[in-house]
Amino acid sequence: MMTTTEFPDERLKLLFVCAHPAIDAAMHTPLMLQTVLGLNAIRIASAFLVSPDAMGRRLSRTKAKIRDAAIPFEVPAAKHLAPRLHAVLEAIYAAYGSGWDDLADPQSRWLPGEAITIGRTLVELMPAEPEALGLLSLMLHCEARREARRDDLGDYVPLSEQDVARWSQPMIEEAELHLAHAARAGRIGPFQLEAAIQSAHAQRASTGATDWEAISLLYEGLVRVAPTIGALVGRAAAVAEARGAVAGLKALEELPPVRIATYQPYWALIAHLLARLGRLHEAHDAYARAIGLCTDNAMRAFLIGKAGQLGTN
Repeated sequence: MMTTTEFPDERLKLLFVCAHPAIDAAMHTPLMLQTVLGLNAIRIASAFLVSPDAMGRRLSRTKAKIRDAAIPFEVPAAKHLAPRLHAVLEAIYAAYGSGWDDLADPQSRWLPGEAITIGRTLVELMPAEPEALGLLSLMLHCEARREARRDDLGDYVPLSEQDVARWSQPMIEEAELHLAHAARAGRIGPFQLEAAIQSAHAQRASTGATDWEAISLLYEGLVRVAPTIGALVGRAAAVAEARGAVAGLKALEELPPVRIATYQPYWALIAHLLARLGRLHEAHDAYARAIGLCTDNAMRAFLIGKAGQLGTN
C-alpha cells in the first residue's frame, strides 16, 4: 500500500489537488481540465455537451466558491487519494477525448499523448488500482487505432472498416497486459469495462471477425455501473450489429429526448439504422441533424457522403 504522496508528475499532483471534496463533484473534471491542462471553456463545454457560456459561468462560480470558502489547495495525504481517484480518472480520459475528437486540430493533437503519459504515471503512483490500469488500457487500445482512422486521403474510416494492419500491435499488447493486471484485482469498474469493449474490437486483428454479441454483453455491464449517454448509444450500436437494426433502434428510442438532443453520435447511429431499415426520409433528417452537430471535419464529410447515398438506395 502506498504511504507517501511523492508524485512522479506535477500535473498528476495538481489533478488530485483539484479533486478536493469541498468542491462540487460535478466541477472536478472541468476545473482540472482548465486549471491543470489549460483547456479553454469552449473545449471543456464540448466534452460536457453544454454551451461555452454555461461552462464559463460554472467555472467562474466554482472558482469564486473556492476563494470565498478559502478551500485549501494542498496535496492530499496518501489515505485520501483513493476517494479522489475517480475524478482524476475522468479528467485524464476527458483530456484524451478532447484531442481524439478532431485529429486535424493542431491545438489539440498533443492532448492524447499527454493524457497517456499522465495515465502511466498514475499507474506508477497507484499500481494496485484496477481502474487506473483500466483507463490506461482503454487509452492505449484507442491510440493503437489512431493511424487507421483516416485513409491516405485523410478521409474518416469507421472502426468496422479500418485496416487492422494499420493498428499498432505493440500498443494493443501493452493494453492487454494492463487489462489483465486490472482483472486480477477482482474489482470491476467502468474504465475496465470500456477497455474490455475495445479489447473485444481488437480481436478482429487476429480472428478476422468482430464478436458483437460479446461486445453487446460488455455494454450491458457498462450501462449498469455507468449509464452515460455514450455508453447507452454504444450499447444500441452493438445490439444492432448483434441482433439487427430493429433491436438497435428500439434501444435508441428508449433514451430520454433531453439526453440525446445535442449528442451527435446518437443522430449518426439512428440515421444509419433508419437507412438500413429503408426509412430513407427519416434517415436523411437524422443525418442532417448529425452533420449539424459534428465538429470533426473528416467525420462531417463522411456523414455528408452517407446522406448523399440515400437517394441511390
